[in-house]
Amino acid sequence: MDSNSVNIDADNFEPAKKGAKRRVNSVGDGSMEVDSHNGIEGRSRNKPPRAKRSKTTSFSETKENVRKIPVPSHRYPPLKEKWLKIFSPIVEHLQLQIRYNVRTRNVEIRTCEETKDIANLQKAADFVKAFVYGFDVEDALALLRLDDLFIESFEIKDVKTLKGDHQSRAIGRLAGKSGRTKFTIENVTKTRIVLADSKIHILGSFQNIQLARRAICNLIMGSPPSKVYGQLRNVAARVSERV
Repeated sequence: MDSNSVNIDADNFEPAKKGAKRRVNSVGDGSMEVDSHNGIEGRSRNKPPRAKRSKTTSFSETKENVRKIPVPSHRYPPLKEKWLKIFSPIVEHLQLQIRYNVRTRNVEIRTCEETKDIANLQKAADFVKAFVYGFDVEDALALLRLDDLFIESFEIKDVKTLKGDHQSRAIGRLAGKSGRTKFTIENVTKTRIVLADSKIHILGSFQNIQLARRAICNLIMGSPPSKVYGQLRNVAARVSERV
């Protein structure tokens, strides 16, 4: 009976020892130094990552306070070169925050406590978009200074389906020799035009954009530049008379 009672006591103590080892392991996994404050420290260590996540996601979660402009690879070098000219008016005059996200390759703009007008957010987004499309910084700044300016984009295939050499010749007619045709349309209609392969971007007021687009469409359809110049001059004369 005594030996049996000793064996029973030994069996009872074995699981207790294993349980103690498991507790020690669990404590050791939680923290290596302090035992009594293990739970509190573990939670406090887990809280900072949550706070960091909320900070990083807060920049992109609210669509009302944030604008993201994707930057293609061929526009990254000029963006890096002209970053100070883009950064200064957005931060100093519009009172916004701007950064370039290297991971997503987006220019991100958001409001802050110093932002006086929420409409400045869309102005800044249009300004950065204009530069990404290929406009000069000086031309894109007009979007911040004037209220009635817009950007209209379309492709050659939207006007007429052209492929291969036919499309190349259409682009050549739009640009002209040394860019003279494009410059003439810009000066007469008081707009700015960017020819990006088959895409065309026009910056200007609504009425001037319509004049420039009409001239560009006529050139795409095959009209000679001299005829388009004459039409532009007549229309410009009528507009100046009305004003």
